[in-house]
Amino acid sequence: MTNEPNNNPQTPSHSAHDLSSAPEQKPIAPGKALIGVVLVLVVAIGLGVWGVLSRRSAETVLANNTQELAPPSVITATAKPGAPVDTFLLPGNVTAYTDAPIYARTSGYLTKWYYDIGARVKKGALLAEIATPELDQQLAQAEADLTTAQASAGNAKAQADRYTDLVKSDAVSRQDTETFTTQAATTSSAVKSAQANVQRLKELQSFEKIYAPFDGVVTARNVDTGQLITEGGANELFHLQAIQTLRVYTNLPQLYSQSVTRGSKIDLTFAEHPGKIYQGTLVRTSDSIDPTSRTLLVEIDVDNRTGELLPGSLAQVHFKNTASSSSFIVPSAALIFRKEGMRVGTVVNGNIAHLVPVLIGEDDGATVQIVNGIGANDKVIQDPPDSLIEGEKVYVEDSGSPATAGGK
Repeated sequence: MTNEPNNNPQTPSHSAHDLSSAPEQKPIAPGKALIGVVLVLVVAIGLGVWGVLSRRSAETVLANNTQELAPPSVITATAKPGAPVDTFLLPGNVTAYTDAPIYARTSGYLTKWYYDIGARVKKGALLAEIATPELDQQLAQAEADLTTAQASAGNAKAQADRYTDLVKSDAVSRQDTETFTTQAATTSSAVKSAQANVQRLKELQSFEKIYAPFDGVVTARNVDTGQLITEGGANELFHLQAIQTLRVYTNLPQLYSQSVTRGSKIDLTFAEHPGKIYQGTLVRTSDSIDPTSRTLLVEIDVDNRTGELLPGSLAQVHFKNTASSSSFIVPSAALIFRKEGMRVGTVVNGNIAHLVPVLIGEDDGATVQIVNGIGANDKVIQDPPDSLIEGEKVYVEDSGSPATAGGK
């Protein structure tokens, strides 16, 4: 029997050997896949945590560095002891002996002025004239009213006198007599009122001319010809100062309040007159210590008939100390000038700035003598920054002893 080939298309053509040789696909276990995902998440979280921690560490280092560099760097040294103090200097404010603004007492227009700034005038000198047409008319009206009142009063008095004589013989009634007597008294009072009004207007009219109240110098002229002048203190016309004698005011520390006496001679020097010494007289004190500054206000009068000194200038007042006291020498650069007064910066508690008010004695340019304010153990800041404030933390770079002229 002949074997015919199998032509059936549905019969598979692969042999058993071919099927057995194909690789078998095994499924991935669920546990291994979960472990892989967990590992990936752990790595990602670790990287995130490391980034956050590193950033925080960098911020902490930056903040620490900023805090360390924020305090100003200063150099301190102990003050060098100086010679015992016999004299000390204080700044003095120079003012005119008499200082007065000149105002108008009547309203009008300035017709003329006679003295300008810098002019020396005598008491009673005519400074300016003001035209007051309205005031002149008011005075004329008041004088006319006074004339009318006087005429009425004269007629009333005559009637009263006549009735007073007639009532004695019962020719007129007592009632009419009392009426005319009262009318006479009333018109007499009206006359006095009119006279007072006329006198008031005349006095106002006298202020049309402005006179100097004392001998002095015109230091300001604030008006010109034709300007409207208003009565009162709104506009200052002139400013006058008496400079023949000047007043010098200074504040003496409480420590030396008992070392000065009225009538004592005090030496004064001025920057604009180098090498020249002027002598003043201590004329009065406030007899009271200022509780804010702990100082005694002192007035010194100095003769200025030559006109060399100017009010408003600054004087150096040389006081003599009856009892010598210890002093210390510090660099001039250590001085701090504030509106409250002269200060010296010191360091307390290791790194805290403390500004001490001081009183200086001699000043040779490079160093100054401190006669009051600091002690032997104080650490003085040699060249303090301008921005240094009380209680501020500072970084002390170096410390030396004693203090000498120089900076950082």
